[in-house]
Amino acid sequence: MHICNPAGLSLRQSQLVVSQDGEEVTFLIEDIAYLILDTRQTTITGSVFAAILNAGIAILQSDEKHIPCGIAFPFQAHWKQGETAHLQTSLTQPFKKRAWQAIVRQKVRNQAAVLSILKTEKAETEAAALKAMVAQVKSGDPSNVEARAARAYWGALFKDFRRADFGDRRNAALNYGYAVVRACLARSLSASGLIPAFGLHHASVTNAFNLADDLIEPFRPFVDYMTLKLLGNEPPPDQELTKEDRQAMAQVPFETVMLDGESLSLLLATERTAQKLTTAMRAGDPSILSMPEFTVGQRLL
Repeated sequence: MHICNPAGLSLRQSQLVVSQDGEEVTFLIEDIAYLILDTRQTTITGSVFAAILNAGIAILQSDEKHIPCGIAFPFQAHWKQGETAHLQTSLTQPFKKRAWQAIVRQKVRNQAAVLSILKTEKAETEAAALKAMVAQVKSGDPSNVEARAARAYWGALFKDFRRADFGDRRNAALNYGYAVVRACLARSLSASGLIPAFGLHHASVTNAFNLADDLIEPFRPFVDYMTLKLLGNEPPPDQELTKEDRQAMAQVPFETVMLDGESLSLLLATERTAQKLTTAMRAGDPSILSMPEFTVGQRLL
């Protein structure tokens, strides 16, 4: 659910009521997975806020520039919360490094698949280079193949583009989509009994979502593809994201992905990935971890 105009939120008979301009619309609360408050003029009480979180809904709040600035996610009581937390905090370095290797490999595969859609000489050349890089990713990615792949990828995906240029509208769209996926992952990790702050590769003491930032990597190319479809690969003349841009990027959880040979939504894929991570932890086998696959045949520009 994406709320971008002034609204009041309330509950009525286990339904979420959205009041705008004197009119009311109701939604079954169990049908909502995430809520984006894309306006600072939203009225919500503490009891409604708690009910939303208790229903397993992640909440994203945007700032005055309509950029997501915070995430509230449900800290649901998993039936094996203690056991899962203990497993997570006792993971060995070899397990973490092999898991990160698998994550980076799938990210690079997905980046190559996105580039192969463009059908330009440069994109096809870099897609082939990225495919060759996959085998170069060793346990823990000590040679930082991920960074080398990124340089080739961004140069072929967008024209006159720098990922660090925060004034570029394409970057704003990317960051918006990444924030939505990050919230979905944080919600799924919590529901699986995992602690999002404890990562496999990311280990910042100031980051409450290190694990989400690990697992988001193979999901990023789906956001990249949506941005490409929305804004094209040329530098956009207008640098501000419009309301329509934000609404479009907020739909990323409903993108179709392949996971373990099954076609499903990206949102469901975040849940399956979190569940498979707990299974891999219990088995001590990182190869069990499943990650989304970008399949070219399902998408055409």
